[in-house]
Amino acid sequence: MSLQKPTGRRRFLRIAAAAAAGLGLLGRSSQAKRLEFQTWTGTALGAQASIRLHHPEPAVARDLIERARAEIERLEQVFSLYRADSAVSVLNREGRIAAPPLDLLRILSEARRYSELTQGAFDVTVQPLWQVHAAHFRQAKGRAEGPDPTAVAAALDRVDHRAVTIDPALIAFEKPGMAITLNGIAQGYITDRVAELLRAAGLEDVLIDLGELRALGRHPEGRPWEVGLSDPRRRQRLLRRLALDDAALASSAGSGTPFDGEGRFHHLFDPRLGRSSNRYLGLSVRAPTATQADALSTGLFHLDWDRLTTVLRAAPGVEAFALLADGEERHLRG
Repeated sequence: MSLQKPTGRRRFLRIAAAAAAGLGLLGRSSQAKRLEFQTWTGTALGAQASIRLHHPEPAVARDLIERARAEIERLEQVFSLYRADSAVSVLNREGRIAAPPLDLLRILSEARRYSELTQGAFDVTVQPLWQVHAAHFRQAKGRAEGPDPTAVAAALDRVDHRAVTIDPALIAFEKPGMAITLNGIAQGYITDRVAELLRAAGLEDVLIDLGELRALGRHPEGRPWEVGLSDPRRRQRLLRRLALDDAALASSAGSGTPFDGEGRFHHLFDPRLGRSSNRYLGLSVRAPTATQADALSTGLFHLDWDRLTTVLRAAPGVEAFALLADGEERHLRG
């Protein structure tokens, strides 16, 4: 999901003890269909969102929805790029932020860990590349071959996850003109924080869908949650069904936010090369947490299969499901 600005893409948050949409809970029983839900609809991270929660006591369900909504709003105030007063916007504008919010420290520390694990394929400092491409394709006469290579090279010179000071007293850029985007990790991070909130409230069997999926426990019927991976080429077609049992799932696809009609230019920039990656049509990761699944689905998207295999060997409990550009499907367990 992109945190760049509000878009027309529909994003849904659904928290359900017995049913969920989004990537889709498959094989619902008649018992699950009869369950009543408390529902909230609104916006999250600049797009449409909703929460659906089942609890035997409706008042408790409504309270939990409000608490989850408040947590999303709180974290949006930290991470959002389209809110001028968010911590990330202040950091990008000023190049530094003193006494940063704890959540910003946590997520940047996590991001650095995944940058190191993927040898730089995951990097939150790719925002200058987004800015160059967005400015180019906003122009009515934007060239189909993409931005001026000189402008791309200048932006790429400001991309370096190692050039960010991360300290409880100060987060700062070490190069002028740097900027971060938490696209590729914040969605998973927020999903995990909501999961922690609900687990602390005593809920044990919950499926959370905030674009990235996180399952707590199992389906109320005693089986794992079951979700479907959609085909990026035809969204209504399922590539495969997956079980989620105390696990998370995240997906990346260039077709999610294309700049051009052909889809050659999109938001998934290889931070080492400065251009959109097109090795895979889509790549999904199943992992213990949504933060891990989100970051790895983004970083692994830029790696060839051999390097991807090497990374997964260092990430126990992680699986990758890839759809290559030629239509071949691959699956690898770490």
